[in-house]
Amino acid sequence: MKARVTDHLKTAFFIITLLSAGSSEHDLFLRFCGTWRHGRNPLSLNINVSKGCVGISVSANESSLSVHGSITAGCQRFNEIPLDKYGFHSEEDTDFCLQWEPLLDQLMLEVGETNLILCPPSSPAQRCCTDLSLGPNTPEAEHGIVSGKIQTDLIRSQTVTSYTFKGLFTNCKVLCDQANQTYVKGFHNTQHPCAQRSEKEMKKGFSGEKFSSNSTPTVYIPPVVKPAMKIQSKVSVTFYKNNSLFEVGYREFKLLKDVVEITVENEVITNLPEPIRIVFDHDVIPRNHKRKCVSWDTRKDPLKVNWLVDGCRTNEIGAQHTECQCDHLTYFSVLVQLENGPVRHLLPLTVITSVGCAASFFSCIAVIVFFCRNRRRSKEQSITIHMGLALSLAFLSLLFFLTGVLANMEVENMCTWVGAMLHYALLSSLTWMGIEVFNTFWLVYMVFRSSPSPFVWFLIGFVLPAVPVVTLAALGDIYGTVEIVPAENISDPYRMCWIKVTDQRALLAHYFTTMTILAILVSSGVIMLFLVYWKIRTRDEWKQNRVAFLSIWGLSCLFGTTWGLIFLNYDPLSDFILFLSCFLNSFQGLFLMLRFCILDWIRKQANRCFEQWAGPNCGNGGVASRFCYYRARIGFFAIIPEEVSRTSSSLI
Repeated sequence: MKARVTDHLKTAFFIITLLSAGSSEHDLFLRFCGTWRHGRNPLSLNINVSKGCVGISVSANESSLSVHGSITAGCQRFNEIPLDKYGFHSEEDTDFCLQWEPLLDQLMLEVGETNLILCPPSSPAQRCCTDLSLGPNTPEAEHGIVSGKIQTDLIRSQTVTSYTFKGLFTNCKVLCDQANQTYVKGFHNTQHPCAQRSEKEMKKGFSGEKFSSNSTPTVYIPPVVKPAMKIQSKVSVTFYKNNSLFEVGYREFKLLKDVVEITVENEVITNLPEPIRIVFDHDVIPRNHKRKCVSWDTRKDPLKVNWLVDGCRTNEIGAQHTECQCDHLTYFSVLVQLENGPVRHLLPLTVITSVGCAASFFSCIAVIVFFCRNRRRSKEQSITIHMGLALSLAFLSLLFFLTGVLANMEVENMCTWVGAMLHYALLSSLTWMGIEVFNTFWLVYMVFRSSPSPFVWFLIGFVLPAVPVVTLAALGDIYGTVEIVPAENISDPYRMCWIKVTDQRALLAHYFTTMTILAILVSSGVIMLFLVYWKIRTRDEWKQNRVAFLSIWGLSCLFGTTWGLIFLNYDPLSDFILFLSCFLNSFQGLFLMLRFCILDWIRKQANRCFEQWAGPNCGNGGVASRFCYYRARIGFFAIIPEEVSRTSSSLI
C-alpha cells in the first residue's frame, strides 16, 4: 500500500513539474508573453528559426517583432511577414505570446488574436531542447517589449528590446515515456504531450499497409501512395491527441481529440486514384450533430490552421465510428457540429439573397409610389396597410443587402447598430404581415363592423417592434458581428450584422422575439388561408385552376406563410427547402409588386366588362354578356373571395 501511494505521489509530482505554470527560471515548456510597444510604421514579423539547441530570443522595435534562435529538432523557417495581412494596425500596443513545446517540436506565436504556427507539430526526436533559462537583461528602450512574463511570472515591467532564453538537450524518449505512463494511469485531466509515430518502407511491389493500435485511429495506406519513379520511399503516420494547436476558432464546432498526419518522405501527394482510409473511434455523437472529415490546408496560409472538407469524403459508421476517405496527404481529423452546422452552398445562397433583396427593394419602392398615386382615388384602409408592409419590406431588403459590406467595415459599434436595425426591420415586416392576416379576417367575417383606424395599424406595425429591440440594445452585447461558416471552406466565413446567437442571452432573445412572432404569423396565416378556402370552396369560380392559384399565391405573399419553410429544414430535403425558402423570402417584395400589378390589371378589365355587360351591346343576355360577367366575377375573386362588393374593393 505504501509503495502504491509513493508511486502516485511521484506521478503527481512529475505532472506538476512537467506542466507547471512557470514557478522557476527553468521551463521545459516555454510560454513567454509580453506587450509589443511599437511605432506607427507598418508592422512586420521576422522569423529565423533553425535546428539545434543554443537558445531562442524574442526582440522588438518600433516596426518589427523578431523570433530568432536555434531550438528545434527538425523545423527550419526564415520569413519576413507583413502583419497588415492579418489586420494589424500600428495605433495601439499589441499583446503577444510565444509558446514552445519541445516534445512536439512545436513553436507557436500568438499576436493579438491571431495564432501563427512557426513550427508545426511532429513526432519526438531523440533529443529535445528543454530546460530553457532566462539570459542576461537588456537595457531599457522607447520601443520594445513591455511587462515580459514567463507563464504568469513577471520578469520586468520596463520596456526592453529583447529577451533571451538558453536551452539544454534532454532525452525526449524518457520524458515521453514518463508522460505516457502518467496518462495511462488515469490522470485524464492532463493532456497527452507526445505524438506516436509509425513508419513503413515502401519498396517495389508495395501492396498497402495498415496502421493501428488500441488507442489510435486505424489508417489504411493504399499501394498508389508509393511514388512510381522511386524504387523505395518511406511513409510516416503520426498520431496526435489533445493538441490545442489544431482547435478551430468557432464555438459551433469541435475537433475530435485524435489528429492523424500522413506524409511520404520528400514528396507532396495529391489526387490519389484510390483514397487513404482513416477510421476514427470516438464517444457517442448524437445524430443531430453532423460530422465532417477535414484536412489541414497549408496552401492558403502555412502559418495558420485551415480545416477544409475538400478532397475528403465522410462515412459515418454508427454513432462511435467515422471513416474518412481522402485523396491527398496532410493532417486529418473530424469536425463535429455542436450547434449550427456549416451551411452548404453558401455562395449561391448569398447570390440569390443579394439579387432578391435588390429586386425586392426597388419593387417595394414601386408599390409605395403606386399606392401614393392611387390613394386619392380610394379611401379604403387596406391601401394604408399594404403601404406599411411595402415600406417595412423595403427597409428590410436594403439592410439585408448591405449587411455583408457593413459587417466588414472597421467602424466601432457599426455592426451593433446595423444588427439592431435589421432585427427591427424583420420584426416590423412580420408584424405588418400579421396585420394583413387580421385585416383580411376582419373584412371577410366582420363585414358590418368598422375596423381600427390606420393610425392604430401604424402604431402596431412600426412602434411595437421597436420595444423589444430597444430593450435588447439597452442590455448590451446582444447585437454584433455573426459569422456564417460555409461547408466548403470553414476558414472563410461570411460576416453579417445580426443577433449574436452564440451568446446564451442573445439566443434566448432571438427565440422569444423573432422565432415566437414568426411561429404566430405562420400558424395564423395558414389558418386564415384554410378559412378563406372553406368559405369559398363551393363557388363556381374555385373550379378555375388559374383563379385558385392566383388566390392562394396572392394571399401567401401577404400572410408571410413562406417563412414557415424555415421550420421544415430537415434532411433529406434540407438543401431543396433552403434554396426554396431563400428564393421565396428574398424575392417577396417583387412578388408583392407583381400581385398588385395583376390585381390592378384585373380590376381595370373587370370594370370594362361590367360596363360592356351593363351597356346596350351586352344586354341581350348572349354569350358575350355571360363571358363579361364571369370574367368580372373571376377578376374580383382572384383578388380575394368577398362576401360583398365593399369588402372586395377594400382588399384590392
